[in-house]
Amino acid sequence: MAELAGLDDPRIRAVNEKHGDDHGVNLGKLRALAKRLKTQQELARELWATGDSAARLLALLVCRPKAFGRDELDVMLREARTPKVHDWLVNYVVKKSPHAEELRVAWSADPDPVVASAGWALTTERVAKKPAGLDLDGLLDVIEAEMKDAPDRLQWAMNHCLAQIGIEHAGHRARALAVGERLEVLKDYPTPPGCTSPYAPVWINEMVSRRDGA
Repeated sequence: MAELAGLDDPRIRAVNEKHGDDHGVNLGKLRALAKRLKTQQELARELWATGDSAARLLALLVCRPKAFGRDELDVMLREARTPKVHDWLVNYVVKKSPHAEELRVAWSADPDPVVASAGWALTTERVAKKPAGLDLDGLLDVIEAEMKDAPDRLQWAMNHCLAQIGIEHAGHRARALAVGERLEVLKDYPTPPGCTSPYAPVWINEMVSRRDGA
């Protein structure tokens, strides 16, 4: 904890706070520290228990993802209220867990929009990598009905799923594009030069064009 405190940079903290995060540690330095520590599951649990965001990010880098129980991961997600901790927990730990599918189903139906956003992130992973058994038309129905008025984090996750369906599944592409065009979610999102817009129709067409031209 003392070492993490020594890495805290007020300038980085100021930038992160604009995005809802509350730590000031350079992520490259955090990863270097994790590389030195290597995998230590009990240390990971102790770091998580501090409640400190930088410590929790470090915990997610040194933990053993498959060692967490289903209920443990559920509690951790509900405790992970800052975007970076939430994203790393889902992407670095839950996606590698044997409980990922069970949690995907439970979280997607959760009344807490931040928890539900994690369920949608796991669904997007399945859309891309293990679509067998998924009701893509049903997902598009929910997105069409609910995405426009969803809170920011949930809306972002549903929009990512919409784009992924359009990119990966040609048979559903026309509908995904139509849903995106009708809802206009993130249509005016400021996108830096060289980056792809998160507006689903632009995102879908750009990624399909790149792949077809490859």
